[in-house]
Amino acid sequence: MTNKPTAFITGITGQDGSYLAELLLDKGYQVVGLVRRSTHYQFENINHLIGRVNLEHGDLIDTHTIERIVAKYQPDEVYNLAAQSVPADSWRQPIVTGEITALGPVRVLEAIRRFNPDARFYQASSREIYGGVPQEVVDESTPLLANNPYGVAKLYAHLMTRTYRQSYDLFACGGILFNHESPRRSLHFVTRKVTMAVACIKLGIERPPVNELGEPLIIENKVKLGNLDAVRDWGYAKEYVEAMWLMLQQKEPQDYIIATNTVHTIRDLCQVAFAYVGLDWQDHVEQDPRFMRPTEIAASRGDYARAKAELGWQPRTFFKELIELMVDADMQRLTRRQDSRPAIDLERD
Repeated sequence: MTNKPTAFITGITGQDGSYLAELLLDKGYQVVGLVRRSTHYQFENINHLIGRVNLEHGDLIDTHTIERIVAKYQPDEVYNLAAQSVPADSWRQPIVTGEITALGPVRVLEAIRRFNPDARFYQASSREIYGGVPQEVVDESTPLLANNPYGVAKLYAHLMTRTYRQSYDLFACGGILFNHESPRRSLHFVTRKVTMAVACIKLGIERPPVNELGEPLIIENKVKLGNLDAVRDWGYAKEYVEAMWLMLQQKEPQDYIIATNTVHTIRDLCQVAFAYVGLDWQDHVEQDPRFMRPTEIAASRGDYARAKAELGWQPRTFFKELIELMVDADMQRLTRRQDSRPAIDLERD
């Protein structure tokens, strides 16, 4: 038996899960991660952690496996980061989004309630639960008005987390994270899509990765994007997972917004990313209606005042530095792979 605290992370192979696993290992935790069964065992984001974490196979639809893991390890902390996490895909897959993103967290909460009620639970909520609210700045008291299948699924999970906290006295927190990015972000997300496009064009990659429609990401030196005027509050994922851990160290469970309280458009993203390598974004970006959302969330900044006051957390890396960091990482990634792989496929979190 180990005296180390134990943490169970669903979605450990994704951007947030991998950074959180690193953080917890550095703090002396035993880390258990949930991964989907596959015919291959290459998990790019956590390859460097293999042998340091315990991996269990299953997913959020598999109630029995979740219960078995919670009963077996009796984790001190449970972080539910797994989801069908691509808002655009939720329109094409609303049922599976509901099964995984909405009902999945309830299966984890039920496993905790039945087999380990002293565990502290973190639910990865999302800015999308606020949907089209008209406020310029959003805080924890802002009305919840999700307006896409992903946001609605996240809202259900968020409210069920609150319900289990109130009804069963579980230590359950909802982290309402606004958009957070990193070099580990999936290529289905617009930030990585742009930074990877920049790297491909700058390096003259002949066989670029494919986009979410299965087409080459770059065609005739151009990348196709959706609404260039869409606005987001973007932060650095590596810093946001620190807030997750801090939430579970408090005396009382609470929900917190984690954000930067700044906003930028997709157009700004393109300008910064292409300018960083000496290119004019207008020569390389094309708007394509196929990538437009049926509904768009409002342009809101996240007020992280509660997190700053109660957790001592605040962002340290802001928009321009973050995007340049991601461009550097994709340039390095492609330089390493250019001669060793025939093509790069999109990888989901």
